[in-house]
Amino acid sequence: MNILVLNSGSSSIKYQFIDTDNQDALAKGQIERIGMSSAVLTHTPKGKEKIKIVGEILDHTIAIEYVLAVLLSPNHGVIKDKSEIDAVGHRVVHGGEDFSGSVLITNKVMEVLKENIELAPLHNPANIKGIKATQSHLPNTPQIGVFDTAFHANMPPHAYLYGIPYELYRRYKIRRYGFHGTSHRFVTLKAAEMLGKPYDELKIITAHLGNGGSLAAIDRGVSIDTSMGFTPLEGLLMGTRSGDLDPSIVTYVMGKEGLDVREMNALLNKHSGLIGVSGESSDMRELEEAVAEGDKRAKNAFDLFTYRIKKYVGSYIAAMGGLDALVFTGGIGENSTEVRKAVCSNMKYLGLELDLEKNNSAKEDMDISTVNSKAKILRITTNEELVIALDTEEIVKGHLK
Repeated sequence: MNILVLNSGSSSIKYQFIDTDNQDALAKGQIERIGMSSAVLTHTPKGKEKIKIVGEILDHTIAIEYVLAVLLSPNHGVIKDKSEIDAVGHRVVHGGEDFSGSVLITNKVMEVLKENIELAPLHNPANIKGIKATQSHLPNTPQIGVFDTAFHANMPPHAYLYGIPYELYRRYKIRRYGFHGTSHRFVTLKAAEMLGKPYDELKIITAHLGNGGSLAAIDRGVSIDTSMGFTPLEGLLMGTRSGDLDPSIVTYVMGKEGLDVREMNALLNKHSGLIGVSGESSDMRELEEAVAEGDKRAKNAFDLFTYRIKKYVGSYIAAMGGLDALVFTGGIGENSTEVRKAVCSNMKYLGLELDLEKNNSAKEDMDISTVNSKAKILRITTNEELVIALDTEEIVKGHLK
């Protein structure tokens, strides 16, 4: 089945066109700067050179038109007719408590997505725009919603409730939701495959580390806890997000600096984290270079980043009562040997022992733990788009029966 996978942001759309029979991307690309006269589309068909198109793309409807046009292009495309697109899988950030799995998008589902906008005001409106734009161009093609939050939907109440009046949960659905679900699910399945053991018999911690980052404790196939919470702000130190902090800091800083809610939200989400602590960069590669040159603030940021991860790993081993594997994934998790080394240092007493030589040379999916390590340490490349494509295929085939 040929599945078009779309990840729609407020001013961007990322896409892959995937043949699920071979689990292969026939083409991939993205459109950036939607709404501007200098929007850029980059497109890479399998086995061909990347192309770049610059033009005026004023909204998501026009952006999808560009995506379809380049997929159909005689020179750069991979299909000859729209009918060759069997279905479209959309990444949707927030499904609230309404969706514990991927769904066929209907009018009722769209209404629920709108109701959940207040839970993800930066993401769900863009996701909805992408869905509507695609429906306008492919009205007879099945559209599937795959939710970042769905994988964490079965967390127990003691993991998802907060220590606030229960009425606030009932009234406003304030609870831990968790995100990066498609990535956590993909690498957990891959880890089980690499270990040669059933997915539902393993205790796995997955560390999705990128500009945004989260850990998940996956006990026999079920996410029982995850570091992101009501929003993606909670948990680890991230590129520009603060992660965990004392809630009183919010009101204290607002009072001292005279900030309103919008300004405080921007401070915590866009000006904190690695860039806020280091004053240098939100890019881990640049920070590691600065650390090597003796920059103390960069070192503080790096240490805070890895220390937070280490604390979560320890707490999740305790929560699950053991560990079979720790998985590193995401841009930082897959590529930073220094982050993996720092997180795994002095963890032998918890059953984790990193092989430094394997760690330094890891460029593909592999076991980077020592032969004596009681729990495995794995480096796995995530593939959220493939998860979306496979979910889409499964739902479409289910509705065709």
